[in-house]
Amino acid sequence: MIHVRVEPDETIDRALARFKKICGKAGIVTEIRRRSFYEKPSEKRRRLELKRQRKNKIRTFHTK
Repeated sequence: MIHVRVEPDETIDRALARFKKICGKAGIVTEIRRRSFYEKPSEKRRRLELKRQRKNKIRTFHTK
């Protein structure tokens, strides 16, 4: 669980921005989007394979 302590002289907008930043770093938003719909195992394998291919393509590009 994420806690954000709001200082007495801090605005709510600033505290909310810090909260969003922490959530983004923790990957909560992407996890919620991923779990919002059922993903078949075959679709999951395909998504992960494409992710691996993109990562390898970038890795081989930078090593040349």
